[in-house]
Amino acid sequence: MSQSTADESTTAPPEQQAPPGTGHGSPLAGGLKQRHLSMIALGGVIGAGLFVGSGAGIAAAGPSIVLAYAVSGLLVMCVMRMLGEMSAANPASGSFSVHAERAIGPWAGFTAGWMFWTLLCVGVAIEGIGAAHIMTGWFPGTASWMWVLLFMVVFTVSNLTAVKNFGEFEFWFAALKIGAIALFLGLGVLAVLGLLPGTSSPGAAHLVHEGGFLPEGVDGLLVGLLASVVAYGGLETVTIAAAESEDPVKGVTRAVRTTMWRIAIVYVGSMLVIVTLLPWNDPAVVEHGPYAAALDHLGIPAAGQIMNVVILIALMSAMNANIYGSSRMAHSLVSRGQGPRALGKVSGGVPRRAVLASSGFGFVTVLLSYWYPDTLFAWLLNMVGGVILVVWGFIGVSQMVLRRRLERQAPGKLVVRMWGFPYLTWVALAGVAGVLVLMALGEDTRVQVVFTAGLTAVLAVAGLVRGRRTTAA
Repeated sequence: MSQSTADESTTAPPEQQAPPGTGHGSPLAGGLKQRHLSMIALGGVIGAGLFVGSGAGIAAAGPSIVLAYAVSGLLVMCVMRMLGEMSAANPASGSFSVHAERAIGPWAGFTAGWMFWTLLCVGVAIEGIGAAHIMTGWFPGTASWMWVLLFMVVFTVSNLTAVKNFGEFEFWFAALKIGAIALFLGLGVLAVLGLLPGTSSPGAAHLVHEGGFLPEGVDGLLVGLLASVVAYGGLETVTIAAAESEDPVKGVTRAVRTTMWRIAIVYVGSMLVIVTLLPWNDPAVVEHGPYAAALDHLGIPAAGQIMNVVILIALMSAMNANIYGSSRMAHSLVSRGQGPRALGKVSGGVPRRAVLASSGFGFVTVLLSYWYPDTLFAWLLNMVGGVILVVWGFIGVSQMVLRRRLERQAPGKLVVRMWGFPYLTWVALAGVAGVLVLMALGEDTRVQVVFTAGLTAVLAVAGLVRGRRTTAA
């Protein structure tokens, strides 16, 4: 950071100050346009969780999966609104990590930032394994690790180039995904209404028969709720990308607002169409994935292969976005003195060392997928199952503190406001805590809570120790 920037940081009013390397004068290059940001808002989240993982949620919850996605979607909308309020007021490549540091303390920024970095790095590996599974199906006899390695090389190189190239790459990837889902929803709605040639309307039969709307009771609904929460993780990347856009405030404001209706249509709409068209206990929902099963039911030729192409695009898009988001979070943390200085170098407006470090776990996964091809995917999911909830908790607490501060010191910067403040913020925090409690009570999800609690404790202690050493020095 230059001396002039440092002077501005120390003399500015408290609400205008930002941790080093997060405001204007950042060495990161701009270049992302509004259309890039809008697509990136979905690029990191429409992946395996929606296309594949939702099948397990449907099998567990039945038709009530629609309610599960709607409830968790409302929670995510609140979280994104809170994050949008803070990011529009103070855009930063560290996003909620910077906000947590400003609101709670350096240890909180350290903890939230490195937790999210871990989540995205593991996400890269998970998406890579999923993409490799599709490729081995198309090319029998090839090894999964070879495809993981290929995808990791491609997207690492992509993220080492100028950010505008990443934005364009991600724009078209995400556009193809959204276009495919829009086509799916269009065909599905026509079929539900009995307007698609060769089909008859199922009415509400599949929603109320086969055990009713809650065939597995409240327990099944809770499993579906947890699955839907995991599927939403990654939307936060858009506020990270906003710091490298042409107009960060305008960019994050529009992206956060459009994310709201996209959640309702893409997630809740998809689940409603699927469980209306198909019996929730159809084995194909889990075996082939809910989208492919629905297309097969409609008699769409080569439906399974069509969805495999869409899913492959979705997985590659998510890999691309996750490498980007994790590298920017790492760069922000390092620039604030909360990580290895060696990762802080920026070349050509791109934090290339942070990109390489963030991609590193994906390359390690190449070896792990070779040694443990059948168990790795489930193990990785357990690693990060509850991390996003802790991050959302930091976002809620940070917004509560910073909103009061902004109202006192810089009310003009509140261009995006959290609805029903402070009541909805408290409701969102209670929702996050409630989901974590439900995870702790479930036999299948308790291990995720244990791992998340351990990771949170380790990072919090490390952040506190680092902060004390920095103060002492």
